[in-house]
Amino acid sequence: MSNASLSLTAAKARLLAYQMVYRAQSGHIGGSLSAMDAMILLYGEVLRVDPRSAYDPGRDRFVLSKGHCTPALYAVLALHGFFPVEDLEHFRQLHCYLSGHPEMGFTPGVDMTTGSLGQGISAAVGMALAAKMNGAGYRVYAMLGDGELDEGQVWEAAMAAAKFQLDDLCAIVDVNGLQIDGKTADVMPTEPLDAKFAAFGWNVQTCDGHDFDQLRAAFQAALTHDGKPTVILMKTVKGKGVSYMENDPQWHGKAPGEELFLKGERELKAKIAELEGK
Repeated sequence: MSNASLSLTAAKARLLAYQMVYRAQSGHIGGSLSAMDAMILLYGEVLRVDPRSAYDPGRDRFVLSKGHCTPALYAVLALHGFFPVEDLEHFRQLHCYLSGHPEMGFTPGVDMTTGSLGQGISAAVGMALAAKMNGAGYRVYAMLGDGELDEGQVWEAAMAAAKFQLDDLCAIVDVNGLQIDGKTADVMPTEPLDAKFAAFGWNVQTCDGHDFDQLRAAFQAALTHDGKPTVILMKTVKGKGVSYMENDPQWHGKAPGEELFLKGERELKAKIAELEGK
């Protein structure tokens, strides 16, 4: 896909995610907006998945380890044909398959139930180990938040991935610098992440998480690196695309009121119009 096409799809996905959280008056929008570009590239170019055979045993797997960011995942899955876009209107409603956190076997296209931070990457390690042991040939991708790296289980999983030389595993860390309680540097400093993952035996790639060329190069490096798992540390802006949300931790898991919603909706629609050349 061209960068222009990816940018337009990402802008549409951001609008859908933003509207979902507003309608539900619940959900995690800040980290969904920061992760959106990487997820658009994953489903647009990287992952070998097909909504017509969503559970093909040979498909690549994607695990949303930061499971609260379903507004991004559901918007992307809908735009890629896993279920109707119209169903997004029922996000977080009873008797709907679009729960606040992803549920395997319940939501089309979801490969792992997640929510408890740290557990998603551990499950992804298990999937990647199974692929390696069985010679299955599929790859496993897992997206984490930088606040999630406070969890000790993440680093246990990182050690296991290196021990078993899981070069079919790629972790993507959304390094937006914020978590629910404020700056990650204040809550529980984890930097330097590049040096730490390298010390744990991982191939480390760093990039701008809103630059498709840089993201593409990082994913390509993961494909061609043998003997080690890969981590992509992508620098992003929490709340990307909605001016009043950008770099503000209060929008980690809060829905806007009507006045602010309309302001953000105008901005997102203007971005779509700009990209469409209108």
